[in-house]
Amino acid sequence: MTEVVLHIYDVTNSGSEKTNNTIVQINRFFKDGIGLGGIFHSALQVYGDDEWSYGYCEQGTGVFSCPSGKNPMYTYREKIVLGKTDCTIFMVNQMLRELSREWPGHTYDLLSKNCNHFCDLLCDKLGVPKIPGWVNRFANAGDTALEVAGNTAMRMKQAKTELVSASKVAYRFLSNVTSNVTNGSNGSPQRTGTLNNSDNGNFKLQGSWFKGILNTAKPSTSTEIGHKDEDANHAITNQKKQSRDSDVLLF
Repeated sequence: MTEVVLHIYDVTNSGSEKTNNTIVQINRFFKDGIGLGGIFHSALQVYGDDEWSYGYCEQGTGVFSCPSGKNPMYTYREKIVLGKTDCTIFMVNQMLRELSREWPGHTYDLLSKNCNHFCDLLCDKLGVPKIPGWVNRFANAGDTALEVAGNTAMRMKQAKTELVSASKVAYRFLSNVTSNVTNGSNGSPQRTGTLNNSDNGNFKLQGSWFKGILNTAKPSTSTEIGHKDEDANHAITNQKKQSRDSDVLLF
């Protein structure tokens, strides 16, 4: 049984001193000031003096080790003892070999597969509590935001598709009903089980009603719109003329 120690760094490998100082200030405010989180790198120490972590590289595994608390790429912040593992050194070495194959460097992703995700997985294998939530909170928040946005867009697209499909089905249904009613009212041979000629008047009325629905559902053409505008203008002119005539009579 041995201790599992989490080593935490401020991420200050941007290559710009100004940017690095800004990150340190952000971490101080959001983590030290209000306890929310920050931009951190993490690594685990178990059996020996080295720490293990994960990072980006173009080829080969992204799993690497260095002396504990002395990663030259970042600024050391603190360490946290997570607990003790019952795993033997042989078992730990076997875990690290497997993770080295499963975590190639080119699959690194800042939001979904970073050093903190690696440490969480290794903690789970070692049987100790996972790293504190504040260590990777910024990445988790960003990943959740992307997922919500993606799901919302997908739901909107699906709803639009379903609406269009339902409209097409309804239109085809009404078209078929209108066609059947019209054929039945034009004196076509009556089949067994259909209504007799005394109901033709009802058929014609229903046919006209369904046609009215279909005509309302169809988009108006530019010619139809022009005729409607002319009719509206004539109605307004007639109304004004009648109003003037009324005024003359009253005078």
